[in-house]
Amino acid sequence: MSLPPEKASELKQLIQQQLSKMDVHGRIREILAETIREELSPDQQHLSTEDLIKALRRRGIIDDVMKELNFVPDSVDQELPSSPKHAVGFDKQSTFKKSDGTRMADSTTMLSISDPIHMVLIKTDIFGETTLIASYFLEWRSVLGSENGVTSLTVELMGVGTESKVSVGILNIKLEMYPALNQTLSQEVVNTQLALERQKTAEKERLFLVYAKQWWREYLQIRPSHNSRLVKIFAQDENGINRPVCSYVKPLRAGRLLDTPRQAARFVNVLGYERAPVIGGGGKQEQWCTLLAFLCRNKGDCEDHANLLCSLLLGYGLEAFVCVGTKAKGVPHAWVMTCGTDGTITFWESLTGHRYIHKPINPDEPPSAEQPKPLYPYRTIGCVFNHQMFLGNCQPSDAVETCVFDLNDESKWKPMSEEAIKSVCAPGATTSLPPFPPLCASTIDASVTSNEIEMQLRLLVSEHRKDLGLTTVWEDQLSYLLSPALASYEFERTTSISAGNEEFQDAIRRAVPDGHTFKGFPIHFVYRNARRAFATCLRSPFCEEIICCRGDQVRLAVRVRVFTYPESACAVWIMFACVVVFDCNPSTWEAEAGGSRV
Repeated sequence: MSLPPEKASELKQLIQQQLSKMDVHGRIREILAETIREELSPDQQHLSTEDLIKALRRRGIIDDVMKELNFVPDSVDQELPSSPKHAVGFDKQSTFKKSDGTRMADSTTMLSISDPIHMVLIKTDIFGETTLIASYFLEWRSVLGSENGVTSLTVELMGVGTESKVSVGILNIKLEMYPALNQTLSQEVVNTQLALERQKTAEKERLFLVYAKQWWREYLQIRPSHNSRLVKIFAQDENGINRPVCSYVKPLRAGRLLDTPRQAARFVNVLGYERAPVIGGGGKQEQWCTLLAFLCRNKGDCEDHANLLCSLLLGYGLEAFVCVGTKAKGVPHAWVMTCGTDGTITFWESLTGHRYIHKPINPDEPPSAEQPKPLYPYRTIGCVFNHQMFLGNCQPSDAVETCVFDLNDESKWKPMSEEAIKSVCAPGATTSLPPFPPLCASTIDASVTSNEIEMQLRLLVSEHRKDLGLTTVWEDQLSYLLSPALASYEFERTTSISAGNEEFQDAIRRAVPDGHTFKGFPIHFVYRNARRAFATCLRSPFCEEIICCRGDQVRLAVRVRVFTYPESACAVWIMFACVVVFDCNPSTWEAEAGGSRV
């Protein structure tokens, strides 16, 4: 794991301070002089680095330095990058820092670290499509009781979702403690500790289940019709394990990768949407992915998007909640809500990045009274939750438009005990999911990728027109002039502010000769497959008209702009355009801000 420059600099300073404190440089000079005086033969002119290292080792200088420079694992700031998520990675990211003591973390301290290693197996096909194969939590502490701090394990990986009981393969793992512990524990001590933790976990889960059942009975006593509301206390993860929904959300800091909450919403929006696969009919398959599994495959269901967005907004210091309810036609859905200090309620749609201000309708007002018209797509809401709170909607109607979101009013929202939630969902609780991994910076070169997709699209367009018996003439300058429009579209998606269209239109008017007309078509994708994007574009009559444009002086243009986000997610904007000889219609503008999301 590489350290950011500021962390590496801090580590160097700590080491330098310790070396100065020990007067290592002075001791090295003394040993160097002694070695030259006593061991260097008259015919030798130089002392090699290897000879000096041997002398330092014989006199114990290197051992003394290593003993003084003691490091202990510590939870790092979320700005640190994690290891690639298609490989084995730790959920509890660790780095080294100077300890106040004079010894390394001992085996007993290591035994108290209960966070497992989360391994996620992903399959990627030739088109870049990812499939979640397995998700496994490895208990690594058996290595603490092994000889020489080395042990080998064989684990069976099971499938996910409907295949969570089906084996997908065997994984052989070798674990090694580095640096080695001064004293290892007996395997009996390790096994006893693990057994006690399992017992403690089972008891906490049992008590929370008992409490949840009692809470639900009390909720139904308020109004029997509550039985039909979407009040979701538990949800199955990719391994088919029931977990409290509050455990899927934790404050998550994006470091320097995302600057604003709206940029975070855009990042979550460009992650792919895919419903959990279901075998046969019967409706939607239940599956909420853990954050690492969701980020590894870069796509997931609406609940996965909502949990991630809520975690990021909590990291920005907002009071955020995941909402569970329905959209039109009673389709179950999850979105995010933030509560402002002035009482403003804002809905965040994690699949589109759109934001909506909620203004409740008063059902007691006469029909003639003017009421706010809801712009959001949500119909009902059953509950809201975050990492500390769970509240069930106990208002007479669960319609979103009439709901009052005063979460402190227990006559409108029935809360769960925060202590009960904390017992199973708080950081460090053995029943909760491990700490969220920090986000990874994008590995995509936006300029190179944009150019590659653009060249591929030019080739596809030329071949398509050739099949139609048409020649293709590309206008490079016109293609370049399309860039500001694509940048403006992405800026608007992120900030909801439109800017730059006036300059773009003015430049196009100057570039189009008299007697010619310009047509443009922008479209938005969240993948980088040029052939798939081209096939989608051809399904649009407007885009097909541009690509298949006929005439003696037809000039075509295409511009691609890739905007990168953490976890190698990206927004891909494409605009096709053409300039043709003016016909009976005045100059028309087909290009408009927005485009379509595919």
